[in-house]
Amino acid sequence: MDLERVVGLVFVLYCATAGVVLVLIPWSPGWDRMLSHLPAGLELLRLPLVRGAISGFGLVHLVWCAHDLLQMMRTEASRHGQP
Repeated sequence: MDLERVVGLVFVLYCATAGVVLVLIPWSPGWDRMLSHLPAGLELLRLPLVRGAISGFGLVHLVWCAHDLLQMMRTEASRHGQP
């Protein structure tokens, strides 16, 4: 396995992990517990709009992951002579 494929796979794994975490964590009970330990100026993070923006950023990561994974699969298929 060459370095380019390893780096691509690590990036896909990162995007998948970050995407799932960013989509789910803002809506979990742990999010509110975490915010209770932070300074009062960060109350903005409790707003549904901000939570949705964070989750949206997670969705961007998941789409990017799917795109790169499909690209890697196409590249691998073309290396083996498959259409």
